[in-house]
Amino acid sequence: MIACSREDNVNAAPAAQRVRPPVIGQQTKVFLAGVGRGISEEGMKSAVRAVAETTTDFSWLSKGDAVFIKPALNSGNPYPATTNPTAIAAMVEILKEKGAGRVIVGDMSGIEHVKLSETRLSGSSRRLMESSGMARAVQTAGAEVHFFEEAGWKAFFEDAPVAGTHWKGGIMMPNILKDIDHIILMPRCGRHVLAGSTLGLKAAVGYWRTDTRLEYHRDASTFQEKTSEGNTVETLRKKQRLVLSSADKVLTTFGPDNGHVFQPETGLVIASESVVAHDMVSLAWLLETRRSVPSSAKEGFKDPYNYQLAVSIANHWVVGKLGGWGPVFTAAKLIRNDINCIWDDRVLNRAFQVFGGMPKVILEAANDALPADLKKRLGDMTTPGKRGRPKIIQLLTDQDVYREVGAK
Repeated sequence: MIACSREDNVNAAPAAQRVRPPVIGQQTKVFLAGVGRGISEEGMKSAVRAVAETTTDFSWLSKGDAVFIKPALNSGNPYPATTNPTAIAAMVEILKEKGAGRVIVGDMSGIEHVKLSETRLSGSSRRLMESSGMARAVQTAGAEVHFFEEAGWKAFFEDAPVAGTHWKGGIMMPNILKDIDHIILMPRCGRHVLAGSTLGLKAAVGYWRTDTRLEYHRDASTFQEKTSEGNTVETLRKKQRLVLSSADKVLTTFGPDNGHVFQPETGLVIASESVVAHDMVSLAWLLETRRSVPSSAKEGFKDPYNYQLAVSIANHWVVGKLGGWGPVFTAAKLIRNDINCIWDDRVLNRAFQVFGGMPKVILEAANDALPADLKKRLGDMTTPGKRGRPKIIQLLTDQDVYREVGAK
């Protein structure tokens, strides 16, 4: 892996001034379990259990509590385009064993498949969950399923992100989150045609009502920053306990629904109590697996994120689907964010600011199937100075440009 420098990020905005590097936050553990290629369902469940039970002691869970599991159900396509059903089933079983009353698994799929408005609904997240194989797995394990659009436009409440964000108002979150005690986030690890990657922080979009998603895509000059800021709403800050990804299969190109699926000889299950630390390691894993993808699968429109024009057109199409033609003509340009190392990622750099600092990631093995060299490589990629330097990218609101700042 070549060290990442500012020169690698050819589509970043020019540096304008130096400011202080991101604050180094507290040591934060991320646990990894190795899973062999072609692992059995029971083997995967064992790995999920090992990671979950080493990441948290579940002392936050009281008998009878309601727990909401938030997967990535952006389409009806199977894992890794959506969250691994076996991993979710394993988590449901663990929660039930530890005394949870209700366990609910739910989401609202992307605008390509589902659209909720004040007057009508098209598409169905329920059908997509069934198609992906997720519904059968979670219901067999004893969980309920829930789909935000089925409750209607008024079944959302306004939640506030932390002060100083790029959001113009509150974020519309589903009412069901008021009725549950805890949230477990179970994203996947993959490429994304608009965002570059889709990990834990990006998965928050599934909560949002259509008008919130419209602002997110229409005001696209701060798309990456709003991704992080959307995770700071009070509900998530107070109730989210664990972030866990099955990543033995990785969608390494295109995304979020289709692309080149790479299955390494040893895959991972990744977990942390911190969504930021989780995403640092998950992004490092995505970059690691992309090294093994044939160049023919990463070139041209097999991976359209490589082209700024493709990203701009795709985002304007999403704006049109969300809000009609009017907002398309006033939509800001979405600037693609080249990500050659984790320090390039604008989503993470903003997360370091709004979550109180850059976690000092401590990697620990949760089972004996994790190769030592893999742990070292990921450790190097998530340690500042070994694989590039953290950056801060600040939006100048009076000019539609960015200042990129390297840490020295």
